[in-house]
Amino acid sequence: MRTTSLLLLAGLLFPTAAAAQDWQAVERVETYAVEGQSGIDLYRSIGARGPKLGLARVIAHTTFKLTWTRKYERRGDACVIAVNRPKLVITYTLPKAKGKLSEPLRSRWETFAAGVAAHEKVHGDFIKDMVREIEAMSVGLTAENDPECRKIRADLQARLGALSNAQRARSREFDRVEMGEGGNVHQLVLGLVDPR
Repeated sequence: MRTTSLLLLAGLLFPTAAAAQDWQAVERVETYAVEGQSGIDLYRSIGARGPKLGLARVIAHTTFKLTWTRKYERRGDACVIAVNRPKLVITYTLPKAKGKLSEPLRSRWETFAAGVAAHEKVHGDFIKDMVREIEAMSVGLTAENDPECRKIRADLQARLGALSNAQRARSREFDRVEMGEGGNVHQLVLGLVDPR
């Protein structure tokens, strides 16, 4: 299982051409409750109740489970991946305000929550892109002189590692921009806790 996270901002205010796709990712949303009657209280509740990732709590995060239906075929002395069909389940964990919020806090919370969800959906899109790249790269992959289909498995694992590392780097860079000074997530937090 891989995890992509939207980290709490430091301190209080700072922060390919794919193969034809015949599969659909399953996307699920899980929530955790936060409460408060001010933006700062809601944000503090996120800090206290947000999902833990390592030692830190996060505002939201995206995880995925990826399995494959793979068919190897011997063709003469070679081995070929004839089928590599993914089953992808993406889970978004997001904050949800508990209780009734009065205006204008309710509108500010809705803007914040929608922005956080949109941010996590981008991580989900990055994951789907990676899976499409894996599918496009692997179907038809051939290893010569591999009648037992051993070399092809090692070759595939090496290629999967490179694609996974690229996806993680893409997600980290996206978070760096979004959560940096003036970034979208930084602005969402400011709009929640310090509206002007």
